[in-house]
Parts: sequence; C-alpha cells; structure tokens
Amino acid sequence: MTTTVSTPSSAQRLQESALDPARAVLRHRQPAGEPWLGEIRAGQTVRIVDLEGNQAADVLFYNRHDVAEHYSASDTLLRQSGIYLTTGSVLVSSEGRPMLTVVADTCGRHDTLGGACAAESNTVRYALQKKFMHSCRDNFLTALIHADIGLGKRDLVPNINFFMNVPVTPEGGLRFDDGVSGPGKYVELRAEMDVWMLVSNCPQLNNPCNAYNPTPVEFIVWDDPVTVD
Repeated sequence: MTTTVSTPSSAQRLQESALDPARAVLRHRQPAGEPWLGEIRAGQTVRIVDLEGNQAADVLFYNRHDVAEHYSASDTLLRQSGIYLTTGSVLVSSEGRPMLTVVADTCGRHDTLGGACAAESNTVRYALQKKFMHSCRDNFLTALIHADIGLGKRDLVPNINFFMNVPVTPEGGLRFDDGVSGPGKYVELRAEMDVWMLVSNCPQLNNPCNAYNPTPVEFIVWDDPVTVD
C-alpha cells in the first residue's frame, strides 16, 4: 500500500498577521524595477507587501556577521520536503541553520525555482534583442556594488521569488504563469539571525507573472511582535 504524505510547504497555508503597521519601526516603499539592500535583526519581523498585485520580489538573505553564509534553496527545499514557501516554511542557510521563518502569508505560495532574470535568460527565454533589458541580476549587483559589504557577483545564489507563480510541469519543466497574488497581499518573515536582505523588485516586462507591468512593493519592519489592540 502506498501512503501519500502532504507537506505544509506544498499546499497554501493562508495566515493573516496581527501586527499593527502603525507600530512598525520601518516602512519602505520600493519603486518598480529597483534594487534595495536592507538590514533585518534577529527577532525582527519583516512584511513584504504586493501593493498593486502580481509583482515579483526577488530576494536573497545573507548572515550579516558572516556573509559567506547565505540562503540555500536546496537546503530549504530538502528540509521542508516541498518546492513552494508559505506559512510555516523555514528558510535554511548554506550552513543548515534557520535564517527566517514565514509567520504569515495572505498570498499562499512563493517560488523557489524560477531564479532571477538576467541578460542571458532574457535572451534564451524571449528574444536576442531582450539581452540588454534591465534584470534582477543587474539589480542585485548594483545594490552590492553601492553597499560595499563584501559581497559580489560570485555570491549570487538561487533566490526566492515572492508572489511569483512558477508551476512545475509533469515533465519536470517550469512555466512562468499569471501571478496568484493580488493588491495588498503580503508575506511576513521573522528573522532567526541578523541578516542582510537583498532585493530586486523585478523589472521583467516579458512574462505574465507581473502582468507585464512592474509595480512598487512595500517593506514593513517591527522590532517586537506588537499586535493590533
């Protein structure tokens, strides 16, 4: 007899947050298509808000005190036995340690396989003339060059695409489909260690994940889990 085990990270686990934005210590609105590098301390909670719907936020995390330790897609997926992130998912580092935990999620599913768009992938996926279009890989490098924190091109690893819909086909391929998010949807993560959060608010204009229209996202950070009264 075969037993099928359902994994929490493969299914949507919608969870509203009780945190009050009025009590946040940071509210940062990130323009469409632009990079950002933020510092999140252990114990803080960061909310990523899809302000207009179906925008993809490409994100990487690094240990702030040892940048050689970074978010590991393979360790994260192995630990949770699933390919999508949602409430309860733990982001695991290259050293096998918890970096952040998804504590709330109103979107329900976030991609770990699609990677960041780049000049090369724009050429392969779309057309030769798309090579010079702005990309998430360029955004990551731009942010790191200006930050001067000891990270560079060789430190870019497979990232998380929050709000992005990349189904896996029965043949094992990837499809870049219409997004499953909507205006005001968000995902919230609690930091288990001090981290750098490297963001590219995806500028991609060639696939339907963001309805061919990059839009702003917002980052809200709380020091303590202060909830709405």
